[in-house]
Parts: sequence; C-alpha cells; structure tokens
Amino acid sequence: MRVNVTVNGKQRTADDVWPGESLLYVLRERLGLAGSKNACEQGECGSCTVYLDGVPACSCLVAAGQAEGGDVRTVEGLADGDRLDSVQQSFLDTGAVQCGFCTPGLLVAAHDLIERNPAPSDPQIREALAGNLCRCTGYEKIMDAVRLAVERKQATT
Repeated sequence: MRVNVTVNGKQRTADDVWPGESLLYVLRERLGLAGSKNACEQGECGSCTVYLDGVPACSCLVAAGQAEGGDVRTVEGLADGDRLDSVQQSFLDTGAVQCGFCTPGLLVAAHDLIERNPAPSDPQIREALAGNLCRCTGYEKIMDAVRLAVERKQATT
C-alpha cells in the first residue's frame, strides 16, 4: 500500500508499505528519518514518540496506514532549520544527553509539556516524562534540561 503523510511540514510518500508496518518503521527505514528510536516496540519506553496530528504518540504502536493523510512531527522537526529548539539546546547545555536512545522521545514529551504548560512544576514535569525510560542519565539532568528550557521560553515571551 502507499502511505501519504506530511512529515515535518513536507508531503512524503512511502510505497510498498506492508499493512502491519509501524509508523516508526516507515519514518526510519522508508523515509530516512532516524531520529525516533526503535527500542521496545511495545509503547513502553517512549523513545519513538512523535507528534501525530499534534498529539504525542508512540510511533511503534501506530500502524503506518493509520497515519495516512496525517501530520507527523518528529524530533528532527522540532528544530527551525539549523537552529535547535530551546528544549533541544537545553538538553545539550545541561548534559542530559548520554547514549541518546531515549532523547528523541524525551525531547518531544518535554516540548509538548512546555507548549501546553509554559510554567510546569517539578511534579508536572515528572508526570509528563513518565512514559520515557532512560538508563543513563539518572533523570536529574533531564529535569534540569526541562527547567532550563522553561526558563528560556519564559525569557523570550
């Protein structure tokens, strides 16, 4: 089957898609967007999180056909050209990126949180990131990164 989807603002088409293929597989293997990571394939780790029609979704759980005609924004789409989104830059600046496997999902989740709530409390940050598993950073640097992104967003608004 053919899947037509808007990805990061550009119309994209994937041909010969098997009906059981996940959106994650199509993004990574057919469209060459390797930012979202394939870890658990069960929606438990959050590493494959993307926006689907404006809502964060585990792309490993979305059948590619379900995205037909939809709007997908991946971690690559958070940046504005060569300029990183404040969440992406904050993760780099605080050392919240180690192995990088969980990072794409955490970035999308943090971005979504800050868009919905420009001044989240620590418990709200923890709740928003609860669906993302990290084995390297110990989460404190991730919390620091989200706090810094919030500060930066508040400074520009």
